[in-house]
Amino acid sequence: MTRTTATHQDLDWLLDGLVDSVAETLNAVLLSDDGLVVSHSRTIDRADAERLAAICTGQQSLARGVGQLFNGGGVHQVIVELNDLWLFIIAAAQGTHLAVIASQEVDAEIMSLAMHNLVQQVGQKLTTPVRGEFDAFGTGDGQRA
Repeated sequence: MTRTTATHQDLDWLLDGLVDSVAETLNAVLLSDDGLVVSHSRTIDRADAERLAAICTGQQSLARGVGQLFNGGGVHQVIVELNDLWLFIIAAAQGTHLAVIASQEVDAEIMSLAMHNLVQQVGQKLTTPVRGEFDAFGTGDGQRA
């Protein structure tokens, strides 16, 4: 699969390693809080990685809502079980999340451990900077004209 310059290729190989090292792992995507693809494994094309990132951002938002409503604290991990697949999402670093798609045959405990180990190993490389206020109207004060 061809890489685009829009991903961080120095992280792509780490995601490829995760996919290769855990049996039944299909795809991995590193995404920003706002749903942008930071990096993706070679097993998923850019368009599908972008769609997955958007879906995962929604899942993270729903989980945060549950935490806020019921005083559950921050989100560590979201796991979605489908008939044929698993979706795992974990916080990777400030501003990023790691999402993995795996078949139903994956060992969920091993996958979760492998994802957390990857995040711990590369920590700072996974961080995305916080976006500043966008001044759409050019007023210089962040207020609407």
